[in-house]
Amino acid sequence: MSKSWNKRTQAVHGGIRRSQYSEVSEAIFLTQGFVYDNAEQAEARFIQAGDDEFIYARYGNPTVRMFEERIAALEGAEDGFATASGMAAVNGALCAMLQAGDHVVSARALFGSCLYILENILTRYGVEVTFVDGTDLEQWKAALRPDTKAVFFESMSNPTLEVIDIEAVSELAHAVGATVVVDNVFSTPVFSRAIEQGADVVIYSATKHIDGQGRALGGIILGTRDFIRGTVEPYLKHTGGALSPFNAWVMLKGLETMSLRVNAQADSALKIAEALEGHSALERLLYPGLKTHAQNALVQSQLGGKGGTVLSLDIRGGKDGAFAFLNALTIPVISNNLGDAKSIATHPATTTHQRLSDDQRTALGITPGLIRLSVGLEDSEDLIADLQAALAASQS
Repeated sequence: MSKSWNKRTQAVHGGIRRSQYSEVSEAIFLTQGFVYDNAEQAEARFIQAGDDEFIYARYGNPTVRMFEERIAALEGAEDGFATASGMAAVNGALCAMLQAGDHVVSARALFGSCLYILENILTRYGVEVTFVDGTDLEQWKAALRPDTKAVFFESMSNPTLEVIDIEAVSELAHAVGATVVVDNVFSTPVFSRAIEQGADVVIYSATKHIDGQGRALGGIILGTRDFIRGTVEPYLKHTGGALSPFNAWVMLKGLETMSLRVNAQADSALKIAEALEGHSALERLLYPGLKTHAQNALVQSQLGGKGGTVLSLDIRGGKDGAFAFLNALTIPVISNNLGDAKSIATHPATTTHQRLSDDQRTALGITPGLIRLSVGLEDSEDLIADLQAALAASQS
């Protein structure tokens, strides 16, 4: 495969493995095991499997390998390891590289399950975690130490859409020898240049924009070949967080159309944000693609000017106003996923971030009135009309 191909070409052709039948669409190798020609071949493969040799689906599978190689080429990474879900990727990347006594610095604004891994799981096993305001470089400088093993952050935070300066944080982290681990879901593989900007490890929940149609769970860890095969693979193949071959095939099909979908969704998100900005029913509207957003300059340089597919609306009237808004919607569905072809509205305070204390939610800017809106592929004018009607209903 050509390394000079642009992203849309890599997303269609990267990592292709064709069987003896020369199929056009990627084959689903729905098998958990593989047969050896003789005992000597089995022994040799367990000592050192070749690039196109497989042992057991928990270790690797031809369909899964196509997905890993395709998205690695798309992201500009040397290699990748596919996982059963996005959270399996977050857990796998961090737990594979950390041990008791290690120090991690993390942005405070995180998805609830990511926060749980850092606050509850890693600390349970003796890892020290320091949280900072991810947008404040002075806090990163103050928290980083000579013994810091890793830094972790969402390049665009969930659900308040803070944009972290990947290049600046990576420079600070690398100065103390720390590995930079970035959860890049909101930035998407379409707009991301995270590895080029300094990230060492990039994580995606493939459940979101990569599938993009609400069908299957999946995740991916991307990085150097040494990190993926030397650190991540031994941990994940023994702990069992492997992606199923069928789900890998779904993700391969999703990658083919991802650029078209995500660009259309981001364009609609900007139109919606521009149409609703300053609405009387809103305490605030958060969308990094707006010129009025405090970090829009960073969006221009880091994401090529695209503000992503998600915006957040803080409805006047707190929880009651938010629930009235949700219940008045006719096009967006109420759910807790994002990056889907269907627009999805989520109330983080009572769903994705409900386990946090009131003080924690307040510190993160997750108010009782906050709605996260993942913009789908519907007509933007239809969505604007529906959202405006729901905003009016929220105040009646």
